[in-house]
Amino acid sequence: MSLPGLRLLEKKFEAPIRLFELKRSALEKQIERQLREFEQKRYIHLDDDLRFIRSWLAKPLAIGAVAPSSKVLARTMAQYVDPDSEGPIVELGPGTGPVTQALVQKGVDPSRLVLIEFNAAFCRLLRARYPQATVVQGDAYSLRRLLAHFLYQPAAAIVSGLPLMTKPARTRVRLITDALSLLAPGAPFVQFTYAVVSPLPGRLVGVRSEASERIWLNMPPARVWVYRRQASSIRYRGAGRIQPDF
Repeated sequence: MSLPGLRLLEKKFEAPIRLFELKRSALEKQIERQLREFEQKRYIHLDDDLRFIRSWLAKPLAIGAVAPSSKVLARTMAQYVDPDSEGPIVELGPGTGPVTQALVQKGVDPSRLVLIEFNAAFCRLLRARYPQATVVQGDAYSLRRLLAHFLYQPAAAIVSGLPLMTKPARTRVRLITDALSLLAPGAPFVQFTYAVVSPLPGRLVGVRSEASERIWLNMPPARVWVYRRQASSIRYRGAGRIQPDF
């Protein structure tokens, strides 16, 4: 078929496709609203697994898991956050909010939460569940730029559910160093991983790290790593030619 013929064919189907997209969007919003009403009446979040699976099938490397974090993993991550500390608490990649819920149950005021989520559907869900929190839709791997207008003092903690091990080593180092630069000295950057080793390749001089026990009740089993900045300047010592500028 000639190029003009292809353009005519494309134009012929343009209107039906646009109508289909509009109807699908309206149907998705209706389903989301009905699910929220169902949750609020029964105080349950039965649909979270379905949302996660749907998003994972669309973008598996962006979501990094096929189901929300278990309550045991969420509580383990939340235990490293002091609810009486001063400053905002940032969560990266909250998804449907299992760690967010654990933080609130631990005593964190929802108004202190800054939730950074890339998925638009998850953002709508988080705003409905935690109306007092600040929900920012964007790429958490551009952390400094994204938080420039939301952080007016050092963060008291940063909790991350991002799939770091799917990213190159340079990207992981950049995210962690950016996160540490936004934290008060000694405040925790909390990251979970399914891997046996630390998500950070190499070592950051001026940073103390610790790891939880393996959490076998999570599926798949996970471990929580915590990094704390102990010096005003941080230097990276790692393999290869990774040279992040701090």
